[in-house]
Amino acid sequence: MDGSWVNYAERIGADLHLELSGPGGRRAALIRSLREAVRGGRLAPGTRLPPYRSLAADLGVARNTVADAYAELVAEGWLTARQGSGTRVAERAEPLRHTARVPRKAPPRARGPRHDLRQGTPDASSFPRAAWLASYRRALQQAPNEVFGPGDPAGRVELREALTEYLARARGVRTEPDRIVICSGFAHALRLLFGQAGGGGGGVLRGPLAVEAYGLGFHRELLAAAGVRTVPLPLDEHGARIERLGRERAVLLTPAHQFPTGGPLDPARRAAVVDWARARGGVIVEDDYDGEFRYDRKPVGAVQGLDPERVIFVGSVSKSLSPAVRLGWMVLPERYVDDVLAAKGEREAWASVLDQLSLADFISRGSYDRHVRRMRQRYRSRRDRLAAALAAHAPHVEVTGVAAGLHAVLRLPPGTERSTVKAAT
Repeated sequence: MDGSWVNYAERIGADLHLELSGPGGRRAALIRSLREAVRGGRLAPGTRLPPYRSLAADLGVARNTVADAYAELVAEGWLTARQGSGTRVAERAEPLRHTARVPRKAPPRARGPRHDLRQGTPDASSFPRAAWLASYRRALQQAPNEVFGPGDPAGRVELREALTEYLARARGVRTEPDRIVICSGFAHALRLLFGQAGGGGGGVLRGPLAVEAYGLGFHRELLAAAGVRTVPLPLDEHGARIERLGRERAVLLTPAHQFPTGGPLDPARRAAVVDWARARGGVIVEDDYDGEFRYDRKPVGAVQGLDPERVIFVGSVSKSLSPAVRLGWMVLPERYVDDVLAAKGEREAWASVLDQLSLADFISRGSYDRHVRRMRQRYRSRRDRLAAALAAHAPHVEVTGVAAGLHAVLRLPPGTERSTVKAAT
């Protein structure tokens, strides 16, 4: 920032909100308003007040009115005036005639668990701060002026173009920038697709909706809040039982890494669910929540690549980067794009445009790929340590679902569930 502007801002002092009302004219009202602002603590000790001319212009009063008010408050001890330092609120231990509040003690923090075993939680300490900051700075410096106005509900084209290339290369997704809509994460995508809480409408798809049994609980909670009837789809070692789909018009799947069993959807069932969607005129909602993290074999591509017109592919950075970066995306069949944009509204109200530009830079410069590769190695090492510890200390426990993702499934011997839970708590 230019130093002359800083000096100018210091000279004119702080903006003040002062009410000039009540008996006694403008001078008395100004004195009363300034005194109450100091007494109530709204003007802290040491606060520099505007010069006479600036405050007089702001309030529409004569300069002498402000000068007289300042002088009286200096005489009363509310203000101080020194040559070269201007007029400031007097330094006091507390405002005059103001009862000091006894500070409340913060409640003691509960001790956290020795080991955080919550599923699906990325390593927050590994957020790539330096690389993200570099992308953010470039995005901010290079952003056209329009960025700071109302945002396009489809999302910044820079990010949609970067995602088109990345998703094709890394996940086998076939799309174009015009068929990507940026959102703030998977929950936001579900609300746009199926409506808001209370069943108030606004959604693009209608139930009933088939969902994986033992799937993600928050999926069902959001759908139930929107008034969507869900039909559980049984699971086995090959994933969702696609042959059990009935008269539903949509199905929600996690085909790359089923939650919580941890396995991918069998290739034959991938083809079968696409055939079902074609025959029924239905649609598959594909939640690719941690598709980048596969450790033991070639990554499983997206079902969307089999038929882009029958699959809505939804992804986000909540697992790959951080849930604090509230960015996700929907890759849509062409027939749904306009309806999703209408449900989202005329302006971007959810996803920060500067974060979108930062992520676009982060992806385009290869920083996202480098981060994912680094985290893939870290999570694999973490998985190996967990498996080794269980093999050493609990060999009776079978570990499954660890070929990918950020969680493991422990299969306990029959009859030991109750005692295990008790020991863990």
